Amino acid sequence: MFRLQGSKVLAVDMTRDAVKAKNGSMVAYDGEMAFKKLSGGGEGIRGMVTRRITGEQMTVMEVRGQGTCWFADRASEITLVALQGDKLYVESSNFLAADAGLRTGTSFTGTRGGSQGNGLFTTTIEGHGQAAIMSDGPAVVLRVSAQYPLTVDPGAYVAHQGNLRQSFQSGVTFRTLFGEGGGEAFQIRFEGDGLVYVQPSERNTIAGDV
Repeated sequence: MFRLQGSKVLAVDMTRDAVKAKNGSMVAYDGEMAFKKLSGGGEGIRGMVTRRITGEQMTVMEVRGQGTCWFADRASEITLVALQGDKLYVESSNFLAADAGLRTGTSFTGTRGGSQGNGLFTTTIEGHGQAAIMSDGPAVVLRVSAQYPLTVDPGAYVAHQGNLRQSFQSGVTFRTLFGEGGGEAFQIRFEGDGLVYVQPSERNTIAGDV
């Protein structure tokens, strides 16, 4: 059972079951817990190989036991996402925890991932259960529909779910507008039906500049 204590701490109540979480994110626990590092951050050989190729630093641990375990990371805001057999795509740096029964892996994201220095793959979480994602400031959930496609600055993108198509387009960001950009700006366009999670702060990377 996932529940928030405040907006920056995740409490997970376990009864001999397990949870996957970002390595090093445990801040406290009661009861009996066992911790095990999971290689690669994804399941199977593909997850391990793609993480190694892209040089991503995300590592995941499995926590199993009986009691309550609390997770947090750099005072980031936490959002709970309920999955009903669908798939959640989340930037690796924004992943905090997921039910152990959910399948985690990697997905190719193309230009966007490479331009941010986060590798060419993003984390996927799929199945039935709960996941917890982090954001720099409270996450905003935006609905995408056939009538209303959405364009997002890649530095503010956190995650998305639903039947969405991603494309990349050149555009102007606030950084290029004020002369702070270092190259050609681009944006992410979402079309279809689903939800996009964005944060009210851009990552401290080259973000939308290619």
